[in-house]
Amino acid sequence: MIRPKKVGHVVLKARNIDQVEQFYTQVMGFEVVNRLSQPRGVFFSLGEQHHDLAVLEVPPEADDPKDKQVGLHHVALQVENFEALKDCYRTLKQHDIPIVRAVDHGITKSIYFCDPAGNRLELYCDVGPDGLERFRRQDSQSMASFPPLNFEDNEAAGQRS
Repeated sequence: MIRPKKVGHVVLKARNIDQVEQFYTQVMGFEVVNRLSQPRGVFFSLGEQHHDLAVLEVPPEADDPKDKQVGLHHVALQVENFEALKDCYRTLKQHDIPIVRAVDHGITKSIYFCDPAGNRLELYCDVGPDGLERFRRQDSQSMASFPPLNFEDNEAAGQRS
């Protein structure tokens, strides 16, 4: 059974990202810690972790209808470390839950999948200390294409050891 230690962050989708940014900074007290240029996105922190909330802009020209919807993009659940994340991967596979993608974000390693209702979830572990400062310095180009994580190779390497 997977046992996340906490809800790590929430990612929303919105049409007017500038208006949403103004709301979260001026009304709700969040700080902008990073941005994406394509697709447009803003990452917010309350000062304790790399990001508590992210908002991605919904492009009007999106091909897939689900990409045009506003609202929840995904909920991220933090696990203790990479070993726990590997255990999560095994558990998802044992329960025949399809993995949408597994990614090395630099500041985190993540597995994305959907619950039975189709809601996207992320299980992740932080990589190293000082994630907030490292995230502030991460450029939007590197954030546009993160390398995949291959748990199958990790599993095979562990069996050979």
